[in-house]
Amino acid sequence: MKKLLVLLLFSSLLTNCKQDFNYNTSEAFLGGEIINPNTGYVVLSKGEQIIDTMLLDQNNRFLYAMNDLKPGLYTFTHSPENQIVLLESGDSLHFRLNTKEFDESLVFTGKGAKKNNYLINLFLENEKEREHMLEYSQLPPESFSQKIDSITEAKHERLKKFERKNSTSECFNEIADANIHYYNYARKELYPFAYYGNNELINLKSLPKDFYEYRKDIDYNNDNLRSYYPYYRFLEYHFNNLALTRHFEHSSDSIFKRNSLDYNLDRLQIIDSLVTHDSIKNSHMRHTAWFFVHSNNNAGEITQFVEDYLKRSTNESHKKDIVDLSQAFMKLSPGTKIPEITLIDHNEEEVSLPSIIKKPTVIYFWAYSMRGHFKDAHKRVHKLKTNYPELEFVAINARKTSPKNWREVLKKYRFPMENEYRFADPYSARRQLVLSRLNKVMLIDASGHIVDAHANMSDANFEEQLLGLLNQEVQ
Repeated sequence: MKKLLVLLLFSSLLTNCKQDFNYNTSEAFLGGEIINPNTGYVVLSKGEQIIDTMLLDQNNRFLYAMNDLKPGLYTFTHSPENQIVLLESGDSLHFRLNTKEFDESLVFTGKGAKKNNYLINLFLENEKEREHMLEYSQLPPESFSQKIDSITEAKHERLKKFERKNSTSECFNEIADANIHYYNYARKELYPFAYYGNNELINLKSLPKDFYEYRKDIDYNNDNLRSYYPYYRFLEYHFNNLALTRHFEHSSDSIFKRNSLDYNLDRLQIIDSLVTHDSIKNSHMRHTAWFFVHSNNNAGEITQFVEDYLKRSTNESHKKDIVDLSQAFMKLSPGTKIPEITLIDHNEEEVSLPSIIKKPTVIYFWAYSMRGHFKDAHKRVHKLKTNYPELEFVAINARKTSPKNWREVLKKYRFPMENEYRFADPYSARRQLVLSRLNKVMLIDASGHIVDAHANMSDANFEEQLLGLLNQEVQ
């Protein structure tokens, strides 16, 4: 009988699309189908709180009932990807997606589908516009503002038509409006970094007086939007800008250094002073701390920064994470042995990371969700192998993925399986290697000792670093 009830409910998700908003029941259903799944489950969360883990059945589907629903934005994660969904009372929502084109293939059906399809299409539209933002950012300030304001106004007109046609809820209206406006604001916060460049950012004082007119209306403590990407990302860029202005007020620097200690201490202080909402404040301070530890190679400065961060944060879990991260960084200092991390090779056999180091080695990382980096890194290494035959190049898939998908990706782009590995426990391995950005490269000598744990293949001096690694072996 229970199985029959689940089948009837699942069928209703696929067929009942007559109404889309304003339901009286406090219950909602969320179901999904994952094509080419990476794992056997989907995780549902709201903010930082995990609601539940839904197991996929033999058809890669799940169905989840939510009682006493709190309307708002939820996140569903199918590692390593995630996306948001708006759930309101009475929704009976189903989505279908293919992991090989996660966002592009995502389609909602059922009660509540129209509003969610609207939001995902708006997300995809914003992503396409990003391709033109660098071009727009070369325009003078007045022309740039006119350009993005016109894009924003067109979106807002479409939203008004959608709201009139569908009798939307206040919750949806707020979220859709925030998406449009906070993307606009974020682009204005980013503009000086692209227009002036790091060498001339001190000139940001020359921007028109009304360029940041919207700042007077910023709500730094919006609980409904606290985990919404457009709002969160805008605040991130905004705090960057405010810290930059303050940094130039008391610093003799004329060139902006994003990983400088003073600038990041300014950023912590600004967040602490402007935000009163604990979750928003702690989240942005943790992001600042995470970035600083990953980007600064000075152990003394990291210690000083972490001390200041610990005084300001009120989230004990966050504080522990940052302390653990800074301690992991210390263990990656030049001259230390590379950590004992378990890898899986193309034969599905486990090997330890130190055991595969037989000669000077370059370790680089990739994930198929970042396809541009994945292809560029492998192509660059293909050339480097020819120029530096004395070196070993090891590629590690840093994200959780199925063995089948991992091999299929490499086969699709005709990259050899030799020296290709994946982490047995990606989460633990990334923490031990302080790996948050996939462009990170590690240089290891023949005895398994770290020469540089934070190199970057895109740096102009990267080949000089490779020569230094070889010369160290000769000495």
